[in-house]
Amino acid sequence: MQIIHGKEYREQSNNRLTRESTLEAARGSILDSSGNEIAGTSMGFRLELYKTKLETEELNNTILKIIQVLESNGDSYVDSFPITINPYAFNLSSEEKIAKWKKDNKIDENATPEQCFNAMKEKYKITNENPEEARKIMAIRYEITQKGYSSTKAITICDNLSRQSTLVFNERSAEFLGVNVVVEPVRNYGYGNLAAHIIGNIGKISEKELETREDNYDMNDNIGKNGIEYVFEDYLKGQDGTKQLDMSVDGTVNEEYVTKEAVKGSDVVLTIDANLQKVTEEALVNTITKIREGGFSEQYDANAGAAVVMDVKTGNILAMASYPTFNPQDFVGGISTDKWNEYNNNPYNPLRNKAVQDAYSPGSIFKMIPAIAGLESGVVTTKDKINDTGVYRKYNIEKRCWYWTDYHRGHGWLNVTDAIKHSCNYFFYEIGDRMGIDTLEKYARYFGLGEKTGIEIPNETSGILACKTTKQERENEQWYPGDTLNAVIGQGSNQFSPLQMTKYISMLANGGKKIDPTIIKTIIRADGSEVPRDEYEAKVAQILGVKEDQTEELTINQANIDAILEGMRSVTSETGGTAYNIFKNFNIEVGGKTGSAEAGNKVNAWFAGFAPFDDPEIAVVVFIENGGHGNYSGEAVRDIMAQYFGMNTTGVQEDMAAETYTESFR
Repeated sequence: MQIIHGKEYREQSNNRLTRESTLEAARGSILDSSGNEIAGTSMGFRLELYKTKLETEELNNTILKIIQVLESNGDSYVDSFPITINPYAFNLSSEEKIAKWKKDNKIDENATPEQCFNAMKEKYKITNENPEEARKIMAIRYEITQKGYSSTKAITICDNLSRQSTLVFNERSAEFLGVNVVVEPVRNYGYGNLAAHIIGNIGKISEKELETREDNYDMNDNIGKNGIEYVFEDYLKGQDGTKQLDMSVDGTVNEEYVTKEAVKGSDVVLTIDANLQKVTEEALVNTITKIREGGFSEQYDANAGAAVVMDVKTGNILAMASYPTFNPQDFVGGISTDKWNEYNNNPYNPLRNKAVQDAYSPGSIFKMIPAIAGLESGVVTTKDKINDTGVYRKYNIEKRCWYWTDYHRGHGWLNVTDAIKHSCNYFFYEIGDRMGIDTLEKYARYFGLGEKTGIEIPNETSGILACKTTKQERENEQWYPGDTLNAVIGQGSNQFSPLQMTKYISMLANGGKKIDPTIIKTIIRADGSEVPRDEYEAKVAQILGVKEDQTEELTINQANIDAILEGMRSVTSETGGTAYNIFKNFNIEVGGKTGSAEAGNKVNAWFAGFAPFDDPEIAVVVFIENGGHGNYSGEAVRDIMAQYFGMNTTGVQEDMAAETYTESFR
């Protein structure tokens, strides 16, 4: 048999390469409960570099030209080379890492940063005498060394390539052999920093992450790093496809076509409402700013806080805010050094979700726990009264009610409802002493304090519940009756997250029924089907290490609950209530409690509330670090509730300007 044109075909074969390339799947969207897209995907471009037959000097010149195009259009490029110039210095974090780097690159252990730079310049045969240009070339050559590349395996030089650069590389492809522009899905956070601490962010996969996920990922992939992006990575990622690339051996791409279609990732639908989330964030910031500027007549250096809105019947999170915040878009394609330093050096930790990750002394918003514990254990009844004389003396300890501190007298005779209304420390010292710490602990744990809630967000704190076990473990000391007096008013070692406090308030509002906070409404696959809830809940539990609730089941007497809720109603609705001036003209009756918690040289401000009083729907907790007085936080709660119940928020702010009410650690 004679093969016609055999010589011609052999020459073509020797001069052409066929490469199979990954067709990256679009990442699933993250939506609010109404389907508004908070995190989505838009199409962008990525710049790749393949190995060609270019000689070293020619390759270096090509790399420099590539960088010049990128810089002229404001595009960033990969740069992990550990030496900076002007002055010469290592940017590695420790002497051990510097020593290892020198050893790996066969450089003398005593070499200076400049000597190391020159050694690498020689290694890569960079003849450019300009140190800045030489280093730019070095950055890409170093990336090639670290990750490897070939005629069929590319390295990524630039993610999120601008359209201007894309046009240059496509139109002048002959000048940039081995360069290929790839269309790729790019994460897009259309609402900016809205719900940033919930959503989280993505970033380049690390070597450690790649080791455990190499079957489904490669070194150029992005992966969820925090928040929902991290926890639901397996659902959001999607399934990559493949495409065939025909190219000449000199690196010129001749043709490409899809061989397997990519499948978009699943959409994660949250329980939050985008509009309520926006108002919650704004209300938190506005109140913090007002406190800092002395808008409540007293000025405090408030710079951080958190807020949570929860459905009291279901545990659904309707809004969750943490301040200061960040923009997840800053991390797409790699965060700049300047922006990272801006976030990382901020003393108020904008990257931490203060609603979930951090715990704070609750102060007086804790007082409903000893109230219910005292009533349920029988050490006090709803009709019993205790005489607050102003100073509580026992165990050679002298404890003053805040009322004595401010006015040099006690509250007089109070029942449990009145004690909550007036936030009377003396009352709670007495019932705390009567029942003891074990009973207090039992009911605190039932209401979710000192335990993780299991929310689908990483790094949740369990908080700290003041009790015998905690003191023994943390301080190696025994518990004393005087410790109970501190614990019962929300001080001592008690520290809880705003989320935990919202769960507890929700349980009070719903009659004492347990709820499991959640921020996930559903997950919808690309084909429109829903992922079974038990399936993704099991996966989340495994990822986050969530343990099954082991707390004792309790049935709470509704009459006892009602007495406590009535006290919370009077806080906002009756003259003398610690938040009366905030809510006195509010159109919906609210149950609430203020808390001013001493924390070192700061006084943190809490407000915990629910509404409507007669048939509760939502619980709202606002925490402001160094906010001074709990009733100040109440203004943010009021504005959040106004949004939820469809009121005119502007009108609310104008008609109900908060009057000052001073409280001391209550």
